[in-house]
Amino acid sequence: MIRSVITGTGSALPAQAVSNAELAERVDTTDEWIVERTGIRQRHIAGEGETTSTLATEAARKALDAAGIAADEIGLIVLATATPDHTFPATATQVQHALGCGTGIAFDVAAVCSGFLYALATADSMLQTGMAKKALVIGSETFSRILDWEDRTTCVLFGDGAGAIVLEAREVETDGPGIIATKLHADGEHKELLYVDGGPSTTGEVGKLRMKGREVFRHAVVNLADVLREVIGDAGVAVEQIDWVVPHQANARILDATARKLGLPAEKVVVTVDRHANTSAASVPLALDVAVRDGRIGKGDLVMFEAMGGGFTWGAALARM
Repeated sequence: MIRSVITGTGSALPAQAVSNAELAERVDTTDEWIVERTGIRQRHIAGEGETTSTLATEAARKALDAAGIAADEIGLIVLATATPDHTFPATATQVQHALGCGTGIAFDVAAVCSGFLYALATADSMLQTGMAKKALVIGSETFSRILDWEDRTTCVLFGDGAGAIVLEAREVETDGPGIIATKLHADGEHKELLYVDGGPSTTGEVGKLRMKGREVFRHAVVNLADVLREVIGDAGVAVEQIDWVVPHQANARILDATARKLGLPAEKVVVTVDRHANTSAASVPLALDVAVRDGRIGKGDLVMFEAMGGGFTWGAALARM
């Protein structure tokens, strides 16, 4: 069968890391308050000259190097972001130009924290139909630029960064590597629980992030557990067969609650929220790259990805490395 196989991973973080203690100097909060409620200890904040496209390009270069392929072999770039460099053109086209990929397909996907999973499913479908043979799937965000730095309930939660993977269409055996199953959902009913209060068509301004954290937490635990069960059922595997879960890094308590609901041991969950905070669409590929490069995730491992974000959007995907 033909499957989309992950052949390389990469990530990028802004140079500036900001600890909870440093953040407490400008916001009415404490390190203890943040750690107890979120598990976050620091985050990276984009500085001058660091944008969604520059971070995405750096992550993509590392993924290409890991895959051992040249940029001009890439025929498709799908970039997930809620913080593009410009309203248009798509940030993916800026990355395409910076890498020297040629004139293949390049576009952005907007599904906030679930964006990488939406981008992954889209690229997988396009590879399956032969529209390209090799693709870059990227999640990149500079959320610090849409935060209200006077709102301690939101500004402490987010950070900036990027993650990327190379996907290649390959003929494999049934138990071989590649994307096995994906499931995506959306429900616009709960927009007011997590949104940005601006946009070109409404206010003409970028706006700032607004969130009702307690309600989002409740929906996240239920929706993520449900979609994980859906993917497990579609793939015909048992929970015990999953080697690693790479979740969206929103909040340590959400990660713990979702794992318990599914009966997954905590040691199988990749956690980077403590050092990166919530990097929205970048968090899943960023965490994946960390776990691949430190040797935890290796060839043959069965890996589950999951995320939920504003919209609401949520989804999960199962892949063999």
